[in-house]
Amino acid sequence: MATIPLPAYIGALERGTLEKQARLASAALKQCTLCPRRCKVDRTREKLGFCRTGKLARVASFNAHFGEEAPLVGENGSGTIFFSHCNLLCNFCQNYAISHLGEGDEVTDDELADIMLQLQGAGCHNINLVTPSHVVPQIIAAVGIAARRGLTVPLVFNSGGYDRVDTLKRLDGIVDIYMPDFKFWDEQVARDTCNAPDYPAVARKAILEMHRQVGDLCIDKASGLATRGLLVRHLVLPGGLAGTSAVMGFLAEHVSRDTYVNVMAQYRPCGTARQMKPLDAPLSPSEYETAVREAMSAGITRLDRPRRVFQLW
Repeated sequence: MATIPLPAYIGALERGTLEKQARLASAALKQCTLCPRRCKVDRTREKLGFCRTGKLARVASFNAHFGEEAPLVGENGSGTIFFSHCNLLCNFCQNYAISHLGEGDEVTDDELADIMLQLQGAGCHNINLVTPSHVVPQIIAAVGIAARRGLTVPLVFNSGGYDRVDTLKRLDGIVDIYMPDFKFWDEQVARDTCNAPDYPAVARKAILEMHRQVGDLCIDKASGLATRGLLVRHLVLPGGLAGTSAVMGFLAEHVSRDTYVNVMAQYRPCGTARQMKPLDAPLSPSEYETAVREAMSAGITRLDRPRRVFQLW
């Protein structure tokens, strides 16, 4: 019987690199350039940049989530922690109240560690950090605390894909599973939806770095659970705005043909998306079917339960 490897952060804790990276990342808050927005504000003095987050992380909710990808959910769910605010702020965000309005409560690093341990104690198979890009220092510090107190489940970095490579390198040897979005291929679409025309270039570099660190997604045969690797999400947008064919071509040609991808059909007009065509209408079944065909034509065949979404209509 194969032995499931210990999470990467256990080794980082033993080597002392977890504590070192926590110090370095925390120091970076004094002139914050953690994400591509590079606001350069002193978050240790509660100066707020684009992400509207100061020294402490803000948590909107945490729970055992059963709507995530199959290799994360298992029998007991994925232990999701939803962080408030965001460094991207898409106009169609389905968590608008959390990302744009900042619903949630500030937590200390110690309290964040306790949340991780509570989720593990509830039987969750992993700690799933949702929208974590702007709170990397707080996460590293909390993981160190939690690991010393007995945290032993994989760590999932569930981001929008708008991540600086330099920041991701601080997570090398700490994160087990990277789960980024690759939202758009076209710079103008990224400009119009989240005022981030550099998003496509940033996401490409970020995903390459994530794959360098953890490789293709590894799934334990006995449990069906992911233990390490890269899982990419791609939300199909109406009118082909997401550029699915080009995104999948990049993943297949430059990352790996074995990249595990969730081609998502959940789009519906949220936030301020109704003010922008064609985002003012839900995705059609035919648009989603076309996207799946494009993924497979590009050579991407490890798709997360693609048939299930047809039941949405």
